[in-house]
Amino acid sequence: MKLHVVILAAGQGKRMCSSLPKVLHCVAAKSLLQHVLDTSSRLNAFKTSIVYGQQGDLLQQSVLNSAIVWIHQAATLGTGHALMQAIKHDALPDCSHVLVLYGDVPLVSYSSLKKMLEQAQQGAELVVLTAKVPDPYGFGRIIRNAAGFLQAIVEERDANEAERQISEINSGLMLCSLSLLQQCLPLLSANNAQGEYYLTDVIRLAHERGTKLSTVTVKDAMEVQGVNDRFQLSIVERYYQLCQARALMQIGVTLADPNRIDIRGRLTAAEDVFIDINCIFEGEVQLASGVTIGSNCQIKNSSIAKNVTIHANTMLDGAIIDAEAVIGPFARLRPETYVAEAAQVGNFVELKKTRLGKASKANHLSYLGDAIIGEKVNIGAGVITCNYDGVAKHATIIEDEAFIGSNSQLVAPVIIGEKTTVGAGSTITENTPANTLTLARAKQISISGWSRPIKKL
Repeated sequence: MKLHVVILAAGQGKRMCSSLPKVLHCVAAKSLLQHVLDTSSRLNAFKTSIVYGQQGDLLQQSVLNSAIVWIHQAATLGTGHALMQAIKHDALPDCSHVLVLYGDVPLVSYSSLKKMLEQAQQGAELVVLTAKVPDPYGFGRIIRNAAGFLQAIVEERDANEAERQISEINSGLMLCSLSLLQQCLPLLSANNAQGEYYLTDVIRLAHERGTKLSTVTVKDAMEVQGVNDRFQLSIVERYYQLCQARALMQIGVTLADPNRIDIRGRLTAAEDVFIDINCIFEGEVQLASGVTIGSNCQIKNSSIAKNVTIHANTMLDGAIIDAEAVIGPFARLRPETYVAEAAQVGNFVELKKTRLGKASKANHLSYLGDAIIGEKVNIGAGVITCNYDGVAKHATIIEDEAFIGSNSQLVAPVIIGEKTTVGAGSTITENTPANTLTLARAKQISISGWSRPIKKL
């Protein structure tokens, strides 16, 4: 089967009350349109087209795929009219079947689309994706004949009272042979309540021709939930996140509350991971077995090894954490940071482009940037690597078993020798030899008779 996917994305989205096209609003930090593209790409269609209305430049900038065919629908006269533009654009003639998807229906599954293709391979010229819902108001109803076969779809505004009682609804997603579309699209009429060309009228016309029609009904109606306003966007977001949470729990992850986790990318986790409430995962994140993550953590593009503990309110971005390490609370690890086995990064410590060696500790109120820190090093409270001279960044090297006293500044480039002790409050500007005590303090003096300034009333 030579498949052409057509994604209809020309709706104005007025109810979103936004200057951004509706299909560019996001679920899990990915646009509605990109969700649809990612799912449909798994079908290996030979071509994909997107029919757009206004702000096509924004849509094209958001989709980094030069193979997409962009089709402009200047006048939004309905879904049937949108598909007419695709044929007029000469985008379709090389295919055998056309799969029509919607840019604002982001949760449709690959399995449902695959079932539609299977129906077509068995001879159905037209396959419609349907759902059964408790409240079908606003949706087109599926009309079946006495034998239970699809014969028409009636829109809400055009339905009579009996038809409005039907709970099976049209999702709008359709797979149709190109030859049938070429026969039926020119016959569509805008003689209806909306004054639009309904793509759904193709079903009626096909039925009148004795065409073999088929349906696939989704297991969960949320799969075909469209997004027309911000409230519906929030419903889709929560459903998507709950699906991600359920999948994690099925492989052995414990979530303190599956309703309070956000995955905005891909989270890969092993068994016996514990994730507390209000954690956000972005980009590519890997969690090995036994990892514990406290509440309110934000983890992006990071890899965390076995039995690591991440305490509450910690931020990781582009970090690699080795086994048995302890991070946080209130720690921030920025890109290109590596924390070795059994190392500790404590509260209000920030690491950037830094390697913290095995069993080393930086437990309090420190900034360590552009640093290579050896094994069993102790970093005291308030220690800073002064890595930036206003023009360039410079490296600090702290060798194994060094002890850096509290409130010290290490002015890079500088090397702290093995087993060196740096006295508290020192400003180190030169390399220190191994196995020494290094102090760099001004002489302490006391001035008698000195008075503090007094505020004038």
